[in-house]
Amino acid sequence: MRQELLIWRSDAGSRLWLSALVAAMEEAAQPEIRRQDVPAETIAQLRVQLALPASLRLYQEPPSNLRH
Repeated sequence: MRQELLIWRSDAGSRLWLSALVAAMEEAAQPEIRRQDVPAETIAQLRVQLALPASLRLYQEPPSNLRH
C-alpha cells in the first residue's frame, strides 16, 4: 500500500489515479448501476471510513467488498 502511495504522488501516478477515478465515476453514473441496491454493510463501512481524518484513510486497507 505504501508503494502505491509513492507511485500516486508522482505526476504519472496522479494522472493514472485521476483516470481511474473518472472511469469509476462514469461507470457508477450509468442508470443500470445506479439502480442496484447497496448492501447495508457496505454503507456502514463507508460511513466508518468517511468519519476518519483524511490522513488516516490513506494508510488503511479499503473494504474488499466495495464495488464502486
